Amino acid sequence: MSKGLFKSLSLCCTFDIRNLYTMLPQEEALNILVDFLHVHGYTKVKGISLGIIRLLASIILKENVFVYGKKIYQQVLGGAMGSSFTLTLANIFMWKWQKELVRRQ
Repeated sequence: MSKGLFKSLSLCCTFDIRNLYTMLPQEEALNILVDFLHVHGYTKVKGISLGIIRLLASIILKENVFVYGKKIYQQVLGGAMGSSFTLTLANIFMWKWQKELVRRQ
């Protein structure tokens, strides 16, 4: 791999990871979020430090509750289905995985 390009023998594929949004490891996903922003040259986003962004993202993930069968539950793995933040975080999580896969070629 040179210049970040695939080798001529590389094969491309698509796949679906079932339950990705609800199965994201929260701490690892938060660390990858900060890494993603740092790799792309950010120390702040619209004046907000990466530490504060991580804290806000943590609140979104970890302070998520839902009701099932008249009981209140707190989600401790992954993020809320249908949340635009969870979608973005899942894509960033997969960026890290894909980057490592390509690097190993």
